[in-house]
Amino acid sequence: MEAYFDNSATTKVTENVKNIVVDAMTKDYGNPSSMHMIGVEAEKYIKDAKDCIADILKVDSKEIYFTSGGTESNNMAIIGSVEANKRSGNKVITTKVEHSSVANPMKYLEKMGYNVVYLPVDEYGVVDLEALKKEMSEDTILVSIMYVNNEVGAIMPIHEIGKYIKTVNPKVVYHVDAIQAYGKVMIRPKQQGIDLLSVSSHKFHGPKGAGFLYCSSKVNLHPIIFGGGQQSGMRSGTENVPGAAGMGLAAEIAYKQFEQKKAHLNELRRYFLEGVHQLEGITVNGWDETVDGDECLERRAPHIVSVSFSGVRSEVLLNALSDRGIYVSSGSACSSNHPALSTTLQAIGLEKPLLEGTLRFSFCENTTKEELDEALAALKELLPMLRRYTRR
Repeated sequence: MEAYFDNSATTKVTENVKNIVVDAMTKDYGNPSSMHMIGVEAEKYIKDAKDCIADILKVDSKEIYFTSGGTESNNMAIIGSVEANKRSGNKVITTKVEHSSVANPMKYLEKMGYNVVYLPVDEYGVVDLEALKKEMSEDTILVSIMYVNNEVGAIMPIHEIGKYIKTVNPKVVYHVDAIQAYGKVMIRPKQQGIDLLSVSSHKFHGPKGAGFLYCSSKVNLHPIIFGGGQQSGMRSGTENVPGAAGMGLAAEIAYKQFEQKKAHLNELRRYFLEGVHQLEGITVNGWDETVDGDECLERRAPHIVSVSFSGVRSEVLLNALSDRGIYVSSGSACSSNHPALSTTLQAIGLEKPLLEGTLRFSFCENTTKEELDEALAALKELLPMLRRYTRR
């Protein structure tokens, strides 16, 4: 039996998503900027996808811009908003646990002379609101906070942050990286005070190479890609019609039977954690409902579990599980091919020996308890053996 627990890295496209992508590639293959009928048919995919996403988020379809994925959406939001608002101030606020597609643009802004403040988080990975209140000022032009942490699954108090920062500075731009949140939590940008929202298709069973940025009509944003002026000049380049078509359909499916899917993921997570706690030398990172109680259910994503295993290196355990057809991650998959100590796990205060022995298990609605049993049995067998041969 193969068991895939790396859904936070990428997900398998559904059959109907695959079909619409193939149709857009082989039947309606025109350039959406072309004026002939094949081009018009291609453009319809773009319009339908934007309308669908806008309807889900309760925003205007003119506020949706298609990108090549989460990294571009984050760069577009951060660099584009700062460039557009640099005369209003020099301060940018983010957290110590952001994905590299936010953290590295922040480093770029620092090189450009901006004052970037990195807020600490608590032991669960949740941003320190008191620290935000101390740092928030009238010269703050951008606040960028992830919705769901990609390593430990902590849900940030997005609505509360949005309300507070606007009381201090109504002109501040509020960017939210929702790449791990879309389809897992309900998102309403206008109700939550979100100005910019980044999403990536392949995290919710859509195709890779597709994403979108919600940009409020009230926000001034400079483009970072220049060319033919597509998408109102905000994001030049021929639109990825197959990607947009697949993403639009996957975006719609992600919120169908939402409460049932969420309950299923919560049950899987609890079941897995109960099994994990039967193993020796483990630490669950972030919220753990089997210890902290059900009151934490709304504070963490239902699909992510981070576990540290003492006395064994994560890459050794990952490969041993992979040999058995059990697939997990040793961190953010976007950078896990370049091993380094996780900044998120360091920020929550995890000690170095555990930092080097942490795996992330991430589920989807198709994950089964039988697959979890397979993983738990493998861990029970492998851990004593691997610890015996670990150099101390």
